[in-house]
Amino acid sequence: MTTNAQGTNRRAVKAVIPAAGLATRFLPATKAVPKELLPVVDRPVLQYIVEEAAAAGITDVLLVTGRGKTSMVDHFDRRPDVEQRLAEKGDTARLEAVRRTSELADIYTVRQGEPLGLGHAVGTAASHVGPENAFAVLLGDEFVEESKPLLPAMLDLQAQTGGIVLAFMEVPPSETSRYGIASVRESDLGEDVVEVTGLVEKPKPEEAPSNLAVLGRYVLPGKIFETIADTKPGAGGEIQLTDAMATLLAEGTPVHGIIYRGHRYDTGMPLGYLQAVVQLAVQRPDLGEEFRAWLTDFVGGQKG
Repeated sequence: MTTNAQGTNRRAVKAVIPAAGLATRFLPATKAVPKELLPVVDRPVLQYIVEEAAAAGITDVLLVTGRGKTSMVDHFDRRPDVEQRLAEKGDTARLEAVRRTSELADIYTVRQGEPLGLGHAVGTAASHVGPENAFAVLLGDEFVEESKPLLPAMLDLQAQTGGIVLAFMEVPPSETSRYGIASVRESDLGEDVVEVTGLVEKPKPEEAPSNLAVLGRYVLPGKIFETIADTKPGAGGEIQLTDAMATLLAEGTPVHGIIYRGHRYDTGMPLGYLQAVVQLAVQRPDLGEEFRAWLTDFVGGQKG
C-alpha cells in the first residue's frame, strides 16, 4: 500500500458520486432533468456535493451516470457565451458564480449500463480510481452544512487506518427501520470516532444494535473493487456495497465511523428536498430576512 513520508497511507484525492438512478419519486420533473440538478435555491444538489468534496481537498470527481444524464456534466463545463454576456453587463457576482462551477474539480464520467445496486455503481469506478488508491464515495442526494464539514475528518482517519471509514448520525430508535444501522465499540482514535463491528440493514427498533445510522459518505480502500467484483447480488437482487464492506470487515480490514453532529440535508425524497430549500433559503444573507418574513406570514395564514 502506498504510504507517505510519515508512514501513513496517502490521503484520498478522488471521489465517486453515484448518480445513475431514475429518481422515480420526483417524476415527472425528473423525466428530462436529472434529480441531481434540481435547484436548492440557485445551486443544484450536485453542485453542493462537488463543493463539499472540493473543500475537503478532492481534486478528481467521477460521476457515475446513466441514460439521459449528460446535462450533469454540462453543468460543470464552461459557458463562454453566458460568461461574455455577464461580463458585458458588469454582473461580476454571477460571472464568478458561473465560472466557479468549472473550477471546483476535474470532472469525469462513467456510465452504469444498468441500475444493479450501489456496489455495482461503485465498482464501475475501478479503472478510474485504481486498486492502490483510497477514494471517497458521496451519494448524490445528500450533503452537509458548509460550516460543519464531515469529509476532511473522514479522509484523515482513512489515511491513518488504511481501512474503511463511514459516517453516522444519531437517529431516534423509532427510525432505525429506515436506515442501515451499525454495531460499534469505543475507539481511541478521536472524539466521535467508533470502531464498527457490524452493519444491519433497516432493523426493527427492538433489533437495532445502536441508534447510529449510516450517512451517504464513505472513504474506501482501493482493494474493495476486487471484493465488489466477487460479491453476489443481495437485497433486492442488487450488488450491495454493504455486503462488500462486510466481507472486508470479516477479512480483518479495519472499519471505523465518525458520528456527525452537524446538519444533513437529504434531498432524496420530495419532503426532504423541500425542507432543504427552505432551510438554506432562510440562511441566505440576500434572501433570508425577506423570505423568513413571508414564510412566517404564510404559515400563520394557513393556520388561520
